[in-house]
Amino acid sequence: MAEKPLESFVGVVGKPVWWARIEALEAAVARGGRRGQAALSRHAIELTLARRLRAPARPPSAAEGEIIRLAGLLVRTFRGLSAKGRAAFHARLRDALSGANALTPVFHQMRIAERHRLRGFTVAFAGFENDTPFDLAITREGARAEIVCDVISAEDGRDVPREAWCQLADRIDPDLQTWLAAHPGRYLLKMTLPQGLSAEDGAETATLGALHERIRGMLAGAARADQDAAAMLRLDPLILAGAQADEHGLLARLRHDFGPEAHLSVTVAGQGVFVMAARAAREDDVAAAVRRRLSVLSGTRLSGAAPGILAMFLEDTDLAEWRALREHLRLEGAARRFLTSAEARPVAAVSCATRAELIGLAAPQAVAGGELRFANPSHPAIRSAELAPAVRSAA
Repeated sequence: MAEKPLESFVGVVGKPVWWARIEALEAAVARGGRRGQAALSRHAIELTLARRLRAPARPPSAAEGEIIRLAGLLVRTFRGLSAKGRAAFHARLRDALSGANALTPVFHQMRIAERHRLRGFTVAFAGFENDTPFDLAITREGARAEIVCDVISAEDGRDVPREAWCQLADRIDPDLQTWLAAHPGRYLLKMTLPQGLSAEDGAETATLGALHERIRGMLAGAARADQDAAAMLRLDPLILAGAQADEHGLLARLRHDFGPEAHLSVTVAGQGVFVMAARAAREDDVAAAVRRRLSVLSGTRLSGAAPGILAMFLEDTDLAEWRALREHLRLEGAARRFLTSAEARPVAAVSCATRAELIGLAAPQAVAGGELRFANPSHPAIRSAELAPAVRSAA
């Protein structure tokens, strides 16, 4: 009888741990609101696997099929490790299924290992087997390299993180529902936040709480503007053409007006509509956050005894933002500036992928070839024919 990869995966994790985690995640999603949607997105791997376990007869979508395949790869990897390696891997899985963590980093590592096997490398899970600071050791015809598999959140490059925005929008929504019932109409609240916005998971923060109270104060006093060093707020009528009256058309128009970095929220009560649009005083700089992370990794996660590869996974970004980072060469510029710095001396190459590549989307939503890769032109490994498939810049 053919092995069932999902049941085997749950067996590796442990049924009680797995289903307790799924119950907690589904409860977070069921709470609804924007934070529920954010949880659904962040934990898409876990929730997809749970959905497939409950309905195995339904043919999987292409994205689901890729997640199932990676789960099967994880099981085979686990079984191929020594007792010490399996214990370390099991601990990593348990950690990934706790708190605010997710399975994304583990699946990223499985994918990176597989990609290098397909390029002709022998792959060892040195982090699990030998407690090395790097994750993978790859060899090919006598040449060796070290790979660090790391996940960075695009939130690190935003003064107004999406998590904070979702928390604010969910908190203010009941106030807006009440206010719209007494003031039917269409309104647009524009916010510029020079000092940014912060939020902690499930906890109040001073900046978020203060902004909430200022919005409530504007509504109570019918003020049209409120401005200080922390926030500039302006409440205006919202003018809609017929094609923009539905929520999809409205959001498309607002996205066009305010740009891809703006945070948008729509509250509807009866015939009333209240839109909030917020942005920081400066542009998001996700690429700069990636560069900062590369600098940290090069100094802490590589031994220096072999060429290093930093395989990055960019989390908490959508398809439009990922495409803009590539087409505007922001990520390429940040990676190449890092590779010319002294901090990059042990690094032969940097690669980057997102969920678009992990689930196998086609170009232009995802990168053709499955990842962006940039070589360090000053590293000796760039001249190695044996390491070329892993370190040469992607075409």
